[in-house]
Amino acid sequence: MTAILTVTMNPSIDVSASTEKVVPVRKLRCTNVRHDPGGGGVNVARMIKRLGGDCRALYPAGGAAGHRLRHLLDEEGILSIPIQAAAETRESFTVVDQANRDQYRFLLPGAPLSEAEWQACLDRVAALVEPPRYIVASGSLPPGVPDDFFARLARVAALIDARIMLDTSGPALAAALEAGVHLVKPNLREFRDLTGLPLDREGDWERAAEALVHAGKADIVALTLGDQGALLVSRDVHLRTRAIPVEVVSAVGAGDSFLAGLVWRLSVGDGLADAFRYAVATGTAALLTPGTELARKRDTDRLYRQLMPHRTPDRNRKRI
Repeated sequence: MTAILTVTMNPSIDVSASTEKVVPVRKLRCTNVRHDPGGGGVNVARMIKRLGGDCRALYPAGGAAGHRLRHLLDEEGILSIPIQAAAETRESFTVVDQANRDQYRFLLPGAPLSEAEWQACLDRVAALVEPPRYIVASGSLPPGVPDDFFARLARVAALIDARIMLDTSGPALAAALEAGVHLVKPNLREFRDLTGLPLDREGDWERAAEALVHAGKADIVALTLGDQGALLVSRDVHLRTRAIPVEVVSAVGAGDSFLAGLVWRLSVGDGLADAFRYAVATGTAALLTPGTELARKRDTDRLYRQLMPHRTPDRNRKRI
């Protein structure tokens, strides 16, 4: 049985390139062009495969771009579960300015899905002959999909005895947490938007994460903090690690890589501390690759060996 299923409601073809200098009006000749399958859950599936795991990826796909998306995933050995959509799958593109190494990211909106199309995604998960242990729901929702889609998916996950791991933002995140998830992975900006709090200090982050856990909205909160590292909170475990200093080439896919490392290591039986440490290493490794390329396993393993998690002071809870 494949233990992990990813669900990506707004997949894309990610195009990346570089140009000598980004300036207005002029034609900008590009080099280093590459096309990758994209969207939150798609990237998680690709990263899990790179790390040595196995995963199924469910996503709506339409038109020539949707056909190409499946072809690109097939080339990477990802088992696809495409759900036919009438509208063309979107594209996004990233351009690197070689003069100053700035990165420009352009995300095109997803085409609307009909009620029949998004409901077909839920029905397909519910009907899986071999239900997964983990469902990774990651990325944005395209037009036409209700804000409570991930909440509905969480209820489907409960019916098939799967644990849902969530990485989204805005109203979709808030609605899913009302239904309850196993793990949620916001970044700091998303966490501030969710709580409505400034969350300026480290203690604020931890208290806000604890509040979600104790309210029963998430069993685990994994908060990514960019160059400040990451924090993980559950009822029994509080873990904090600083960022690993590296020279950043591209930040594209770092959050997806973090989540992939975390879910994969949990799926093979690692405890939270080791899985968290591996997640930080995987997210950091993604910073070392250009454009839309994901982390390399050799970089992840090297960084993992460097990293030891820092435990918060004892609060009469069990520590690992």
